[in-house]
Order: sequence, then C-alpha cells, then structure tokens
Amino acid sequence: MARSLVIKVTAGADAPERCNQAFTVAAAALASGVPVSLWLTGESSWFALPGRAEEFVLPHAAPLPDLLDAVLAAGRVTLCTQCAARRNITVDDVIEGVRIAGAPAFVEEAVADGAQALVY
Repeated sequence: MARSLVIKVTAGADAPERCNQAFTVAAAALASGVPVSLWLTGESSWFALPGRAEEFVLPHAAPLPDLLDAVLAAGRVTLCTQCAARRNITVDDVIEGVRIAGAPAFVEEAVADGAQALVY
C-alpha cells in the first residue's frame, strides 16, 4: 500500500514558522516521492491568491513561493470552501492548479488507506 500525506495548514502570516513548516514538509515529502495533498485553511487561505506567497518572508526559511510552486507541480493544493467564502475568494481568484473543496473531500483524503494527516 502506498503512503501519502494530507497536510492541513491553518496558519499564515499570523504564525509564520508554523506556516512555513507545513509547506516545507509538503515539499520535502514530494521530493522524496511521497504523494501530498496540501490544504489551505484559515489564514493560509490567502496563499491561494496570486502574489500572496511572495509577500511572505521568514528569515532562514525556504521562500514560500518556491515551496508552493513545488507542491503545485507535483502534488495537490486545495483551498477550504468555507475559508474561501469567508474571505470572498472564488474559483476565478485562485492560482492555476488550486482547487476549492470542503470537509467531505478532506475527510475522504485523510482516512484513505495509507494516508497520514498532519495539521499545522
């Protein structure tokens, strides 16, 4: 059975270290050949919008745009439906490759055989 990671990041610029850790783990897992689904929720929802990752700075950390690009290229990035709605973000607003989905899709991914869910 193949192992996979489902990573939910709830932090954004409000908790930069926690936010960057989630993106770093996602990119590192993908580089190691582990399938990854990264969920943007709460304040990390803003990173689904063009240019927002470029505004994020954390000293001594990999640049967030590079990490996000890596996940978009080799994994899946999902923006939480309710989080998007609360921020008036629509499917027309998000970066190409980001999907919008809700809790049922997250639960389906998180309980799939071989899946490990992490929440940051």
